[in-house]
Amino acid sequence: MSTEESPVEHEDRWILNLRGLSVTRISVDFRLVLTLGSHWEVALEAPVNLSHGTAHANPSVLLNPESQDVAAALALFGAKVLSAIAFKSGTLRLVLDTGHHLTCSSDPSFEAWQVTGPGGWRFVSLPGGDLAFWSGSAANES
Repeated sequence: MSTEESPVEHEDRWILNLRGLSVTRISVDFRLVLTLGSHWEVALEAPVNLSHGTAHANPSVLLNPESQDVAAALALFGAKVLSAIAFKSGTLRLVLDTGHHLTCSSDPSFEAWQVTGPGGWRFVSLPGGDLAFWSGSAANES
């Protein structure tokens, strides 16, 4: 996996270039922050669904960063990213090699999550369900 690859835009989503990166750090304040490798960071501010395996067999756990109710996220430490998708509707989905799935939907009132990385890449879930992204000094909104 090369962190030099740029995220790839599709009609309804961005495929982020995070495949193969490990969760190297987990921190909590009013956010749940996952550091991926040494260059990418996923900051989750809204409630996050954490599931394992299929949705039918295993119900998800709701992580609430604002109240620091995120202990279940510790299971993600060391996990490698298989897939990372930023939907233009404002939802973020991460799939990890441990079988865990993280899904953070947009929030009607505030920025629910952001992903930042090298080259000035930044993806932000905007209030109400839009996605903004930056690369270098260019800002765009989908």
